[in-house]
Amino acid sequence: MEDIIKLKHVTKIYKMGAEEICAVNDVSLRIHREEVCCLLGKSGSGKSTLLNLIAGLEKPTAGQIIFHKKHMERMTEDQLANFRQKYVGFVFQSYNLLPTLTALENVTLPLIFRQVPLKERQERAMEMLEAVGLADRANHLPREMSGGQQQRVSIARAFINTPEVVFADEPTGNLDTKTTYEMMDLITGLAKKNAQTLVIVTHDLELSEYADRIVVLHDGKIDHVEEKKATTESNTVQ
Repeated sequence: MEDIIKLKHVTKIYKMGAEEICAVNDVSLRIHREEVCCLLGKSGSGKSTLLNLIAGLEKPTAGQIIFHKKHMERMTEDQLANFRQKYVGFVFQSYNLLPTLTALENVTLPLIFRQVPLKERQERAMEMLEAVGLADRANHLPREMSGGQQQRVSIARAFINTPEVVFADEPTGNLDTKTTYEMMDLITGLAKKNAQTLVIVTHDLELSEYADRIVVLHDGKIDHVEEKKATTESNTVQ
């Protein structure tokens, strides 16, 4: 299987005064193109830090992160921002919608950064809202929608540019059980339909069942990797 992301001996250390905290410790990992990969672990395991490193939201203290054949650890902040706009989508636990914008306007935001003309971005945003079942909420503000509806808007925004990789950090953490499974079906369904790579961070063992591979983290290290599909390649970088 082709790799879209490679991590080689990645470490992230935070300094808290005189103390050093190793959040990610010498992690090597391959993420395959078009797979659903789950980073699974308890609070403090390093899973969200690892996602932030892979997505270019933070830089590693040591090691290499090769994403789309580019070394992310060598990029400037401006280069990373441009890279994320081009290749990455995000779904967060807290939705991260702008409260003064309607659902339609929130979904169009990534297209504004890509300088897509107004008419086209509104048409594309409506198509995405229809795809997530929210066409009738296009002109509603976040406060006028339920948590599940807000997360659907967030998902539409993440997928609007059909990025090659979508990162979902505890995407159902604020939702009830029924809505949780609806959101997971929606996210994984869109990724499979669009042939996208999906990286999910969760502490929930049941949600990890949606993944093709489960990378279990403990104390900043990979404890083990569970394969849901037979592959002929090693999971860790040699």
